[in-house]
Amino acid sequence: MKHYIYDLLIENGFTQSAAKYLNMLALLVALLIVAFIIDFITKRILWRVSSGIAKRTKTDFDDILITNKLPRNVAHIIPLIILIEFVPQVFSDFPFVESIIEKTLKVVAILLALRILRSILLSVKDYLKTLPKYKDKPIYSYIQVFMIFMWLLAIFSIFAIITGISFWEFVTSLGAVSAIIILVFRDSILGFVASIQVTVNDMVRIGDWITFEKYGADGDVIEITLATVKVQNWDKTITTIPTYALISDSFKNWRGMSNSGGRRIKRSVIIKASTIKFLTDKDIERFKKIELVSEYLNTRSNEISKHNIQLNIDKSVLINGRNLTNFGVFRKYLQTYIETHSAIKKDMTLMVRQLEQTPQGIPLEIYAFSSDQRWQNYEYIMGDIFDHVLASVKYFDLEVYELSMDLASN
Repeated sequence: MKHYIYDLLIENGFTQSAAKYLNMLALLVALLIVAFIIDFITKRILWRVSSGIAKRTKTDFDDILITNKLPRNVAHIIPLIILIEFVPQVFSDFPFVESIIEKTLKVVAILLALRILRSILLSVKDYLKTLPKYKDKPIYSYIQVFMIFMWLLAIFSIFAIITGISFWEFVTSLGAVSAIIILVFRDSILGFVASIQVTVNDMVRIGDWITFEKYGADGDVIEITLATVKVQNWDKTITTIPTYALISDSFKNWRGMSNSGGRRIKRSVIIKASTIKFLTDKDIERFKKIELVSEYLNTRSNEISKHNIQLNIDKSVLINGRNLTNFGVFRKYLQTYIETHSAIKKDMTLMVRQLEQTPQGIPLEIYAFSSDQRWQNYEYIMGDIFDHVLASVKYFDLEVYELSMDLASN
């Protein structure tokens, strides 16, 4: 074919120089057309075959391979081999151009190999994400690390091809610039180390709710890569955190709460100290009408009366002996109320406790866990509980501290 076109051009009066150029152009056009046709046919065949196999198999992995364009990338191999094989014949009269084209095709072959490898790795990642065991693992970060090493090898190979020296000679010559390479890939190296530590120590998983005040993140982890961790905040904004920040800074992971099945309620009301008093017999009889403390008052008042009688306590002065207080009875009321509340998780810590006195009064804290962890429902449960707490205070002759306007203005 090559000599036929050349001889034909010479017979038609073309000079040898012109015949060489025209012969090269004709062969090049013919080679490109053949490569294009083969590439088109190969893609169609591979697509049909792979689609047919994917429909007949039960696994989703082959479908994922097609989605990540593996058959299309593999189809480019045959045309590329044809180009590499016939380029020396097309440019046999132009050795300098032949050398450039051959090097270019070798570079394209390396890039195509990287593209095929990336399609395979992404398919593996997507497939593993469908498995519950790997759904919350940072697989993509490991793929990124592997691809970085592959890209480094590819870049070294490309430079070795362009410069004409062997691959190993080129790699050994890079010792002098290793510090620059480390500087360039600093974040990737830190991210790689952080990804390993995060996975080994099980610090963060995809789907975890984390709070990272330094970066303003408060929401669910949606992606963990080599360099960054993406957090979707509750207002639907996305916060990007450097992966290595997870091991260098402090953050809060709420996974323990999620796994426990409850969400903590820890809130207090401040009771005015001046409203706390000992209970008289009249007060006790009045409070016995409150169902949640009726049995408690019957039992407790009898115990206290027996104790005071045994010790011959003078009860003409109320402070003498043992006594019930409205504050203590209210605390018992709230304890019983929480224990019987349908939205409170009974197998977790549950208590109503008195905190250290403050200049404003005495805080009475409810410490419990709601059985519903969803934010909206959790807030409703907590609001419902404290609506009842604030409304019931007056039934025990107590008052909640409020900053008066006169005091606030001073």
